[in-house]
Amino acid sequence: MVALPDRITMTAAAYLDWEPIQPERYEYWDGEVVAMTGTTRTHNRVSLNASKLLDDALVDRPCDVYIADVKVQVEPGRKFFYPDVVVTCDQREDDPNLVQFPCLIVEVLSPSTEAIDRGIKFAHYRKFTTLQEYVLVQVEQPGVEVFRLNDQGQWVLSEYGLTDRLHLDSVNVKLAIADLYRQVSFVNSNL
Repeated sequence: MVALPDRITMTAAAYLDWEPIQPERYEYWDGEVVAMTGTTRTHNRVSLNASKLLDDALVDRPCDVYIADVKVQVEPGRKFFYPDVVVTCDQREDDPNLVQFPCLIVEVLSPSTEAIDRGIKFAHYRKFTTLQEYVLVQVEQPGVEVFRLNDQGQWVLSEYGLTDRLHLDSVNVKLAIADLYRQVSFVNSNL
């Protein structure tokens, strides 16, 4: 048995060479390699629903939708994250291994990652000049939060419930919130 160190550190170049050949996914945070946690069936279902709805809606447009296994270069040489769903419509995308110019990022929240997705990840995602919307989808109860960049450069929150429809301005797509939760059952839900 080989003991692994608690923290794995390496350069960004070494990470970009090393990570694609690993059996698990790892994010990169300023020199530290961070293992991605497993997910639940509900989390996976909601991510799949979101990606499928977006992919179907954007089929005739010059946009690409990626799910879970495509990393986003948040800061060159410093941060690489794996959002649950990312959309890019930018013609400058030229790296086959990562997205550099996202317009929409969707994170499906789980108890172990919610604070990070709401906090430090969102703080870093906001640095993208191309990002227009950041969507947080609950899995323990139905609910969606959308942060939109307004004309004054401020991120404005809108909240949606199970019976609402959502218009994603970044890609001009309308979605029924209920469709995000297709094949998902909620325990103790009165909705």
